[in-house]
Amino acid sequence: MVNYEPIFSNIARGMKRSEIRELLKLTAKPGIISFAGGLPAPDLFPVEEIKEMSRIVLDREGKTALQYGPTEGDNRLREELAKLMQKDGVDITSNHLLIVTSSQQGLDLVGKIFIDPGDVVMTSRPTYVGAIQAFNSYGAKMIGIDQDQEGTQTALLEAEIEKLAAKGSKPKFIYEIPDFQNPSGITMSLKRRKELLRIAEKHDLVIVEDSPYRQLRFEGKTEPALIGMNSERVLSLFTFSKILLPGFRLGWMAGPNELIQKAVTAKQSVDLCSPPFNQAILYEYLNRGLLEKQITVIIKAYREKRDFMLSMLSKYMPKLPGLSWTHPQGGLFLWVTLPEHMDAGEMFHAAIEKQVAYVVGTAFYPDGGGRNCFRMNFSYSSMAEIEEGIQRLTKVIGSWKESRESAIITP
Repeated sequence: MVNYEPIFSNIARGMKRSEIRELLKLTAKPGIISFAGGLPAPDLFPVEEIKEMSRIVLDREGKTALQYGPTEGDNRLREELAKLMQKDGVDITSNHLLIVTSSQQGLDLVGKIFIDPGDVVMTSRPTYVGAIQAFNSYGAKMIGIDQDQEGTQTALLEAEIEKLAAKGSKPKFIYEIPDFQNPSGITMSLKRRKELLRIAEKHDLVIVEDSPYRQLRFEGKTEPALIGMNSERVLSLFTFSKILLPGFRLGWMAGPNELIQKAVTAKQSVDLCSPPFNQAILYEYLNRGLLEKQITVIIKAYREKRDFMLSMLSKYMPKLPGLSWTHPQGGLFLWVTLPEHMDAGEMFHAAIEKQVAYVVGTAFYPDGGGRNCFRMNFSYSSMAEIEEGIQRLTKVIGSWKESRESAIITP
């Protein structure tokens, strides 16, 4: 039997499988109601429009659309994306944009161009598990900063950066999801955004802004994008996976031209280019103004599901001291905090037995924590599944609590 371990690179040895992807294998069984994945609602996909756009592209430019394309991406699509960002208050041109194979590739490119083994990266705590996985694969040491209802606690962030400075070290960058954060659902306040940028300027740092859900706001005031507040210090990642459909595997990176060009070079050795055919279809879709209409449809549906999930949590969840959940103003997720003595990881297997699933909180902590927390997705399940799933979850929490309390008092 061949032992392949000695020939693996140090990077490969350090790679870990996505905890969410592994958990999703357990949730794929028939009958399980899953709040685990970050899946958009498939019944909202604009199938007929995509069929029509595909036909138009093949008829008009099939020979070029099915060929290789430039690494930077279809320039027509980049122009449309620049217009989209300009509407959001970002002064940007297509020269500052790179089409990526969804924002997960963008995260990997960020790791590739910035991180050497042992480099420090600052994140919120909790943070997106896909970013943890991407940065870990390049040997990053991640330091998490706790959040409150306004987002990352910037006073704690600056204190940690100053501790590093006293040791002669500094982070390579700060990673943030300012809008409807995954997993917490929290949106960073304008005050905190200003503080974050002040800290970046003072300590000469770059901010990586991950914005997969920014357009999916259900209520409240839209805060300015970080890249719109300081285009020289922010590298932003966007995706069509949540605002249109994930199957195209398309997103974009926006930021200072020098950083974009370095990412272009890094991307060339990965996939040469993102799918030109998909890009051509997407350009046609955006050029006809269909994205704005689709986002309106998605917002309406997801707002209703969020409201329903919140009402079902209030209706069915036991009244336990320390049990709470967030009220996201948009996005796809909310975050549940259990009493401190409860363990969402241990409880997960009991939940699977009751045929309901979530993602354990520890998956989102780069440096430990989250044992009594879990993430729930409200975009994918039907209303009936949401109600039934929360009823099942309530029974799991109740029975798990009783069994543990009984074990504690049993001599």
